[in-house]
Amino acid sequence: MKKSLFSVFVTAFSLLSVTGFAQQTKQPNFIIILADDLGYGDLSSYGHPTIRTPNLDKMALEGTRFTQFYVAANVCSPSRAALLTGRLPIRNGVFGTNSANKVFFINSTSGLPKRETTLPKALKSKGYQTAIVGKWHLGSLPEFLPLNYGFDSYFGIPYSNDMGKESFRTGKDGKPILSTENPPLPLYRDSELLETEPDQDLLTKRFTAEVTDLINKNKNKPFFIYYASPFPHVPLHASPDFAGKSKRGLYGDVVEELDWSVGQILNKLKELKLDKNTFVVFLSDNGPWLMKSLIDEHGGSSGLLYEAKASTYEGGMRVPAIAWMPGTVKPQISSAIATSMDLYPTILKWAGAEAPANAPLDGNNIAEILTGKTDKVTDIVYYYDANNLYAIRKGAYKAHFRTNPSYSQKPAAEHNPPLLYNLEHDPSEKFEIGNKNPQVIEELTAAYKKHLESVVPVDAELDKREVRK
Repeated sequence: MKKSLFSVFVTAFSLLSVTGFAQQTKQPNFIIILADDLGYGDLSSYGHPTIRTPNLDKMALEGTRFTQFYVAANVCSPSRAALLTGRLPIRNGVFGTNSANKVFFINSTSGLPKRETTLPKALKSKGYQTAIVGKWHLGSLPEFLPLNYGFDSYFGIPYSNDMGKESFRTGKDGKPILSTENPPLPLYRDSELLETEPDQDLLTKRFTAEVTDLINKNKNKPFFIYYASPFPHVPLHASPDFAGKSKRGLYGDVVEELDWSVGQILNKLKELKLDKNTFVVFLSDNGPWLMKSLIDEHGGSSGLLYEAKASTYEGGMRVPAIAWMPGTVKPQISSAIATSMDLYPTILKWAGAEAPANAPLDGNNIAEILTGKTDKVTDIVYYYDANNLYAIRKGAYKAHFRTNPSYSQKPAAEHNPPLLYNLEHDPSEKFEIGNKNPQVIEELTAAYKKHLESVVPVDAELDKREVRK
């Protein structure tokens, strides 16, 4: 009898071990949720007093909430290119040369250079199903749409939601001023034009349904979903279920519906028992559109950070970021320095895929930060505006070699010696301390020059027809 019970125990233990091993070795799924123009201070878990974001707050409690997470650019096209390539815009070719051409417009004749190995393209080598839902903004001509960059499916708009008939400008009634110049905003299904001027009030619900359907469809296969919401970029739109509900007004309505959207996605993963095998990241593409906050309260908040979108101050490039994968990603508030480019090598490592050998990455594998094994992988951040390096951070200190307010029409101010701030003490960049720290200035200046020497001008590498003019 004892022998029989022992045999049963051994058999059961063996089955559990095999099952556990199978779960651990199953290829993980990946979902990146990218908000558009969401500010560092716009979520309740990041300190907003009236915008309610219970789903993102729960995601933050169950995962890693970053307090020092950066994007690679202060506006959306170069930021998105860096996210999908793991490379600074100055290296991948999507950077512009001035304020008028930092992003793609409806009449742009090029897109993300074809030589770049995007994250979905790299994951395809390991059998992943790949999809993009929402805003692309890396080229709108047919040859520059997502299916040419490793995505199996595409449901969304090719550029910002204010580049159709609805302008980012609003009238006295608070409604968007209609454009007489732009063509209607296109909504694509794969490579086919599905609609023009879709009802933007319903876009968040439609895109959310698409993401949950994709999860359901691919539940037995490894998948990568890039959900790039067009909101809370202006013009602001919320469905009837959310319109007029937030104490923060229309902007709060839009953010709260985005929070609902995230909740629907996480709940679907839990329902299908995919939550412990799916790495989900939520972040913003850049800081909030401060100008819209000043004019009609349609822009977001940088919280305690200074300035906003289109600047290289903290408010332009430090963003809210939450990573989630129960059982793998540690529940923690992390002050580690990390960037959106780190997602590329981290995801590839977890997928067992190889990074391109001929394209140096600017991102780092942050798996050990996410799992709580370390609180530091890198301490360097580069702050570019178009093709110019304005500032550099190393450890606690940030040096500004050039500064310019958000969307300023004036030339950037040059600083020699650079302005110096201790971001660990002063994230609002209020107190300049360069005269007290000449050694730090010297170290950061050397790091600044070393980086510039490492950057090969992209025009020398690429066919100029592929570089955005």
